[in-house]
Amino acid sequence: MAKGKNNKPHIGIFGRRNTGKSSFINTLVGQEVAIVSEQAGTTTDPVKKSIEIFGIGPAIIIDTAGIDDTGELGNKRIDKTMGIIKTVDCAVLMISGNMFGEFEKDLVKYFNSWDVPYIIVHNKSDVEPMDERLEQKIGELIKTPVLDFSTINPQNIETITDNIQKIIPASIFQKSSLIGDLVKKGDYVLLITPIDNEAPDGRMILPQVMAIRDVLDHDCINIVLKEDQVEDFFRTTSIKPALAITDSQVFNKMKNIVPANVPFTSFSIMLARHRGDFKKFLEGTPIIDDLKDGDKVLILESCTHQVNCDDIGRFKIPKWLKEHTGKDLQFVVVSGLNEIANKITDYSLVVQCGGCMVTKRQLKNRLKPAIDAGVPITNYGMTIAWINGIFRRVTEPFRLVYA
Repeated sequence: MAKGKNNKPHIGIFGRRNTGKSSFINTLVGQEVAIVSEQAGTTTDPVKKSIEIFGIGPAIIIDTAGIDDTGELGNKRIDKTMGIIKTVDCAVLMISGNMFGEFEKDLVKYFNSWDVPYIIVHNKSDVEPMDERLEQKIGELIKTPVLDFSTINPQNIETITDNIQKIIPASIFQKSSLIGDLVKKGDYVLLITPIDNEAPDGRMILPQVMAIRDVLDHDCINIVLKEDQVEDFFRTTSIKPALAITDSQVFNKMKNIVPANVPFTSFSIMLARHRGDFKKFLEGTPIIDDLKDGDKVLILESCTHQVNCDDIGRFKIPKWLKEHTGKDLQFVVVSGLNEIANKITDYSLVVQCGGCMVTKRQLKNRLKPAIDAGVPITNYGMTIAWINGIFRRVTEPFRLVYA
């Protein structure tokens, strides 16, 4: 469940069945956006809604199935609920009836393991108010205040929203630049944008749109060309771009056309610096040359899309890696934010896409198991750059700003 094109905070609502999670969402939003029923287990799969919360602003709120669901199907619902924790920026743990046991403690452990800030709301206080002894016990156990609440008489709704706002990471509301530290006002930025089978009909792919906007935001001048126009551009003009950004798939052609004195990178590498662990990507990419016969390579696509024979992650990168290494490699592709098959240590390398459809937190948590286990990571652009022998050149613009 990806955040997509914006930095709206993702707020997950978690708890047992029938604690009033859906009613709480409707009260929080001020309209009926979640299905409410007295029957426990009405919410089966995580439901994502784009909403506006007074005092917080635009947000994505996620209603989840109860963590006390039962049966084989119930266990699958619980797995989906727990998987959502890795994708949210903050959480609300709903309890009611003064019930706080192993289910809630397990959720708290999972919140902590993925560094997700949270608050606890004791709902249905109109039926049974919060017991002071339990409130004190919870406070001693996890050092988190418990807010008593009733959707029937939501007098303290502002207190709830204030507390949610306080735990949302400040970085969510801070707009970070893609290339702002590489250019200055009035600079020309060359964007090389192939129009191929993977480009949406009548539109541009998201990283290209993001780069165009970032260039404009820094009062620079966009020069947007297809790959077959670049050679004529440099031959017929005296303009020297402050930066050239290309689609990684045409590295092989562009590396001989873009002059050596023009800083040069790709949209994918730009995103690797912007959203990923750039240092770990730099460290992991050279491992490509150490791959051996039978090694498994995990390819992570952040979005789901229709697959065709020109698919970069499923066909081109596996083909190029086999040709470059001369090894009989095995490839596993996982799309979206689906669970990764097998143990992460079964893989010798993880290749992440650019990550334009996920947030920094989602990308960080996606790669966290590999980093924690010491499995090398890289991304599409860096992989293609390494194969084309220009890894140092196309990562240099971003290395310089760290110097």
